[in-house]
Parts: sequence; C-alpha cells; structure tokens
Amino acid sequence: MAATKRLICAASDLEESGKGVRFSFVRRGQEVPAFVVRFRGKVYAYLNRCTHVPVELDWQEGEFFDYSKLYLVCATHGALYAPESGHCLGGRCNGRGLIPLTVAEEGDSVYLMSEEE
Repeated sequence: MAATKRLICAASDLEESGKGVRFSFVRRGQEVPAFVVRFRGKVYAYLNRCTHVPVELDWQEGEFFDYSKLYLVCATHGALYAPESGHCLGGRCNGRGLIPLTVAEEGDSVYLMSEEE
C-alpha cells in the first residue's frame, strides 16, 4: 500500500494550545468530521467525536482546549482528553479515548496521512 497525504492547513494556522482546525475526510465510504491541534510543539489529529455520545467536541468552531489549555474537552459533556494521545482523563468518556489520525507537519503545511486501499 502506498501512503497518501492530503493538505489540511498551513502549519502557521495552528497556535500552541490554541484554536484547532476542523476538516473532514471520507472514511469507510462516509464523510466524517475531524480536527487538528498543536500541543507542546507537535500536531495531533482526531475524529471530532466524543466517545460518550457521538457529538462534535468544539464549543465554538475550532475551540477544542479547556480553559487551562492543557486538555481537549467535550463542550457538551465535559469529558477531558489528553491532547498528545486522545486518552480519556475524566468525565463521561468512561475510559474510551478519541480516535487518532496520522498527520505530518512538513515545512509550513500539515497533512493527513492515509493508506490507499
């Protein structure tokens, strides 16, 4: 399988622990929402779906971090997730983490990496 990449955004669009960038892509034949954020100098991407009830996490478009800027938070239920792993840290996520996506930062661009089927 050959790896493919799709441009998500400019790297400069992602501020440290700041506003994330929403995007969508086709997964298993369906368009799904996702997001990418920068935390501790690295970029991380996840499906934009709380593990408690499948609602999008951001309380305003691109706002994924809690007030401390240390955790990703579900605006609907208050579930907290680790930005660097997506692991559930508390709240109604019941130990289930976010679904991670593979991304790469190359130059001033951030790409979604995927495997061709």
